[in-house]
Amino acid sequence: MSVPVTVYTTPICPYCTNAKQLLKSKGVDYEEVGMHDMSREDRMELMKKTNNYRTVPQIFVGDTFVGGFDELNQMNQQGKLDELLAG
Repeated sequence: MSVPVTVYTTPICPYCTNAKQLLKSKGVDYEEVGMHDMSREDRMELMKKTNNYRTVPQIFVGDTFVGGFDELNQMNQQGKLDELLAG
């Protein structure tokens, strides 16, 4: 059983596209949440969970905030992403 993955994105974001492609290439199902579809209150709550991280994508594996595409890609290259996804 894999840990749920949530990717917060905006339209026309190349890093969001890269993150989704990386996850798809690994066979990971994820929930995509559009930042523009969120209420101001939900965005403020998300900022609390990410320590005021302001760029997209914002990627969570379970309750763990991974960061953006660069962090996701680095974890993948180091072999740590598979461990995190496995729970």
